[in-house]
Amino acid sequence: MKISTRFISIAASVVALATLTACVAPAPVYHTSRYPYQAPPQAVPYQEAAYVEYGHVANIEVLRSETAGTGTTGGGAVAGGVIGGVVGNQFGHGSGRAAATALGIVGGALLGNTIEGQASGPRAYESYRISVQTDRGGYRAFDVQHPGDLRIGDRVRIDNGHISRM
Repeated sequence: MKISTRFISIAASVVALATLTACVAPAPVYHTSRYPYQAPPQAVPYQEAAYVEYGHVANIEVLRSETAGTGTTGGGAVAGGVIGGVVGNQFGHGSGRAAATALGIVGGALLGNTIEGQASGPRAYESYRISVQTDRGGYRAFDVQHPGDLRIGDRVRIDNGHISRM
C-alpha cells in the first residue's frame, strides 16, 4: 500500500495546526480570594474556639485587579511560520508553490504571534469586599469572588469566619 507524500504532508499540517490551536486556550487563573476571611495559621499560635457574631452589611465594593501580560516569546511566530509554510507548500506548482510557501510562512508567523499574544496578555478580574458592621460596633471585611444574594442592609451571621445571610 503506497501512501502519497501529499497525504503525509496534509496530515502533518493538520497535526501541527491542532498543536498551535491548543496554544489559544487561556492560561488557568488562580484567584487568591480571602473568603472566608481567616487569619493565616502562623498568625494564630493556638486554636480559637468557634465564634459567632451578628451584624448587617454596611457596604459592598467591587475590587478590580489586573495582571500584567507576559508578552510574546516568539514561539508562536516560529510555530505559526512552520505550519503556514507546510500548508502553503501544498498549493501551486513551480514558482507559484514557492510564493504560496512564502506567503504561508509570513501569514502563519503573524497569526501565531497574535495567538500567543492573546493567550499571554493582561487579564482583568473582579472580586467584592463585603463590609459588615457587627452588633458590637466593630467592622469586618470579607473579600469574596461573588456576593451571592447579599445586599447592603441585610442581616448576617458570621460563624467562624463564614458570612451568611439570616
